[in-house]
Amino acid sequence: MAMDSFTRVLIVEDERLVARDLERRLRRLGYMVVALASTGNEAIHHALEHQPDLVLMDIRLRGQMDGIEAVASIRKHLNVRVVYMSAYIDEATLARAQATQPDTFLHKPFSNNSFQEMLQQVLPL
Repeated sequence: MAMDSFTRVLIVEDERLVARDLERRLRRLGYMVVALASTGNEAIHHALEHQPDLVLMDIRLRGQMDGIEAVASIRKHLNVRVVYMSAYIDEATLARAQATQPDTFLHKPFSNNSFQEMLQQVLPL
């Protein structure tokens, strides 16, 4: 549970403009963005440091670790909700992602309405 009245969200997205857009959308909806990360290692560091309520995780990231590996590592230490984001996903990647038991998948690009609906289903304010 969050230590304050805001739901705390970690955004893991390697495209800076997309990450900033997500941050803006979340803040407008009343969520607190605790950090932005663009690599798996950064995601793990920020998750352990900030202990978010929700991780929005892009599957394809910069560096050698993808989002699925990062989530597997984060989940060894934290019980956190996870939403994977991806523009395209093949069956093998989908199977790997499902093995980490995400709360849902968000297919890019997504509308404001579908983004809001997903947030309300996964982590209501």
